[in-house]
Amino acid sequence: MAKSQARDYVWLQCGECKDLNYRTEVKVRGGTPKLSLNKYCPRQRKHTEHKVRRK
Repeated sequence: MAKSQARDYVWLQCGECKDLNYRTEVKVRGGTPKLSLNKYCPRQRKHTEHKVRRK
């Protein structure tokens, strides 16, 4: 089965150190989502809020 064309890759950026730590796929059919997740930041060595950053 073919992949959907309505998905795009984005980076998740740490809210404290501004480091790009994770890359993920999001659905962009209804516009770019305002995604924010609590993920582990290796530089800070703790869980921080990560937000979507397009490259």
